[in-house]
Amino acid sequence: MTRTLYTLCGADRSRPFSPHAWKTVLSLAHKGLDHQTMPVGFTQIPVIENAATKIVPLLRDGEQLISDSFEIALYLEKTYPDRPSLFGGEGGKAMARFIESWSLMTLHTSLVRIILMDIHDSLEPVDQAYFRTAREARFGMSLEAVAETGIEEQKSFAAKLEPLRTMLKKQPFIGGETPLFADYIVFGPLQWARIVSTKRILEPGDPVIEWFERCLDLHDGAGRSVTAA
Repeated sequence: MTRTLYTLCGADRSRPFSPHAWKTVLSLAHKGLDHQTMPVGFTQIPVIENAATKIVPLLRDGEQLISDSFEIALYLEKTYPDRPSLFGGEGGKAMARFIESWSLMTLHTSLVRIILMDIHDSLEPVDQAYFRTAREARFGMSLEAVAETGIEEQKSFAAKLEPLRTMLKKQPFIGGETPLFADYIVFGPLQWARIVSTKRILEPGDPVIEWFERCLDLHDGAGRSVTAA
């Protein structure tokens, strides 16, 4: 069976950066499922797999096409129940939905302002034009103005991870002694920042950095397959 993961990248196709696709990369590795990665730019997404999706990640697993990282995780859990669980039961699924909401509403909304220009600058010209138009419409201001708000966001970002920092005093992963999909959810945006930006968002010695390093090392260092910016 051929398994293909479509993910988002900039001008350098060897550096896929989508935070959501990274959740899926680690989910596939968690399940021990091989795949090939197909990096695409923003403007290529509407034409992949005969216009099957408007978003990535998109996973082709044989004849199946699944988009959205959470839906992909649910699909993998159902389709490969004999492989290590991504959720550890129904309670784990419910926990992961909460973590997903917290990550999207807190971490993603802050990070995107911090690394917005880094993302833009990493793109090919055609994708830069698309990205500028789409994001300026979303924020109601220029990219440069959004980036200015990112200066204050950068100063306060570490505090947003205090719930994780406090939890890590008791266990090495969100999933407990071993990681679950909930860990990959939070890993995704931090990996996004690691790949596209040199900005320091956490200070050395932070327990969150130690957790992130453990996540980078998981599954034979899958997270380290792309180097830091």
